[in-house]
Amino acid sequence: MEMQAFVYILECADGSYYVGSHRGTDVEHRVAEHNMGYYKNAYTFTRRPVKCVWSDWFSRFDDAVAFERQLKGWGRKKKEAVIRGEWDALPELARRPNARKKK
Repeated sequence: MEMQAFVYILECADGSYYVGSHRGTDVEHRVAEHNMGYYKNAYTFTRRPVKCVWSDWFSRFDDAVAFERQLKGWGRKKKEAVIRGEWDALPELARRPNARKKK
């Protein structure tokens, strides 16, 4: 049986977003590790404190990692749509900016 996992988006003190995944059942434990500076080479180390602005649970770790990679490739506006739960906005945000204006 595969271990469950979370994908999460953290908002850093500098306003940037960090996307990560965590095996297990408690995403808050992972957020605490970021805030404690547990990983000295992590993106978040110099951008603390961080706060979790979105997370979702996956029953399969492989699915969580796949979605994490997808989210990491998205721009700020798409990540903010996810944070707001505006999933229906994603197709429009995926279009090139000039294509969006021509509607």
